[in-house]
Amino acid sequence: MSLSQKILSTIRIDEYSATPKYLQLSNAILKGIQTGVIDKGDVMPSINEISFEFDISRVTAEKGYNHLKSLGVLSSVPGKGYFIKQTDHSQHLKVFLLFNKLSTHKKIIYDAFVETIGDKAAIDFYIYNNDFGLFKRLIEQRKDEYTHYVIIPHFIEGEEKAYEVINTLPKEQLIILDKIIPGISGEFGAVYQNFERDIYTSLEKAADALAKYHTLNLIFPENSYAPREITEGFINFCRDYAFDHRIIADISQEFIQEKQAYINIMEDDLVILIEKIIQESLVMGKEVGVVSYNETPLKRLLLNGITTMSTDFKAMGRTAAELILSNSKEHYENPFYLTVRASL
Repeated sequence: MSLSQKILSTIRIDEYSATPKYLQLSNAILKGIQTGVIDKGDVMPSINEISFEFDISRVTAEKGYNHLKSLGVLSSVPGKGYFIKQTDHSQHLKVFLLFNKLSTHKKIIYDAFVETIGDKAAIDFYIYNNDFGLFKRLIEQRKDEYTHYVIIPHFIEGEEKAYEVINTLPKEQLIILDKIIPGISGEFGAVYQNFERDIYTSLEKAADALAKYHTLNLIFPENSYAPREITEGFINFCRDYAFDHRIIADISQEFIQEKQAYINIMEDDLVILIEKIIQESLVMGKEVGVVSYNETPLKRLLLNGITTMSTDFKAMGRTAAELILSNSKEHYENPFYLTVRASL
């Protein structure tokens, strides 16, 4: 086997991974260096070879090589190609990042995590789309390949079994994000939301603005991965502060009424809700109230501003990376904020 073939055999591009392919390429080469398969001075396969072998574009292959050049690992000589410049790169962490879905909010977590951990770790990023079967399969196939596992556990079905899968992982390498599910044993790191308390305290802070509405409606789809603790916090607040209240499973079937406030959990429901409010010619913040979960830049601008209650996604990603870098097993309750705008 030639050197080029040996190097190519160490590289794996996973079509199921959400990690950009150029990073998969560079991470695979770094792993080859760490395992001794690739050594200082080795001439690397050409851009064309990489592109053909792994069915990726030349731009992607070149971007992967340029990333390694920025780390000081790779160098090139015009007309002769790329070679390994040095092998003492400090990247010794390999992180398995498993998110339930890819959304604006999850991207904020991902970006903050990557920015904080810097070039100290190779990151493989996977999405399981709230599907317990895919979640289980991804962990079982890859549970021996990483130094750390960072997992967001949200499921439409199967959550009661998730702890069994997570417990197969070494706890000293585990970081749980967003929600701690019952049954996970051992000492592990976590950055989590307190869903029941967060909605209660946020509504409590908004009590004066909510006083103009006689009924509060929580839009909570039946087939949702959203934690049920949200409904418990909502009901407790309404009972304590004497608000009439309803939980709506399908906003598309609702007639929007004056003097009522609506709280949406899912982004799609916000779009439907706003469309209905406009159709009824109701004025948000006066005739009808709207509060939306999860802060985004668009909500600051939309219709003079949508009131939000939201965890600090950037802080969550940053803290998760800091737990890995400090080898900590602490549990941190993530900050949660209410931002009152014109919609309330």
